Amino acid sequence: MKKERSQAKLGAERTRRSIVKLLKHHGAMDALHLANELHVTAMAVRQHLYRLQEEGLVSFSEEPRSMGRPAKMWALTSEANRLFPDGYADLTISLIESMKEAFGEDGLDRMLDIRNRNQIMEYQSKVSKDLTLKERLNAFAASRTAEGYMAEIIENEDGSYSFVEKHCPICEAARACSGLCKKEVEMFKQVLGADLEITRSEHILEGDIRCVYVITPPIGRD
Repeated sequence: MKKERSQAKLGAERTRRSIVKLLKHHGAMDALHLANELHVTAMAVRQHLYRLQEEGLVSFSEEPRSMGRPAKMWALTSEANRLFPDGYADLTISLIESMKEAFGEDGLDRMLDIRNRNQIMEYQSKVSKDLTLKERLNAFAASRTAEGYMAEIIENEDGSYSFVEKHCPICEAARACSGLCKKEVEMFKQVLGADLEITRSEHILEGDIRCVYVITPPIGRD
């Protein structure tokens, strides 16, 4: 009996982890959609969602439907970020504050410039300019995903691409030091191509659930 209870508990934890992962990847979802993805009943999913809500990891908003009652659309809260790689946030924040104290804001900016330059060189070694834009984007996304950004590429109907990062492993450090994010768009251009138009349309630090960079090639180019 004890073994059965232990197995049931592990099964429930695995299901809740799967729910959290799906919400991280896809954004807000209703219980029925989650149930279909997990091949369990909607009732079971709701029980797990309410447990996650009690833990402060998810919340819901109501979405009107053409028929029947509004659907509850479940999404992760900022508290759920702790369940994903954080890039050693506490240590990084401590180091940032120490660098500010030791070298001042100008010294910290110089260090960030060095970090940015080294990061660009590392990415450029993995993203060959001989590749097509789509191939460069996929190679870049693979590199960012390996760092914990959970990146993917979406082709848009107008010929542009959306470079989507569903997680920011340096989020807490970036809150303490805005310079970590300030040059991201310029870094993307240097890695992917200076002739590209790149804008950030969603930003985790601004309260969005993901970072999205819209990348538009020059007219007549892939």
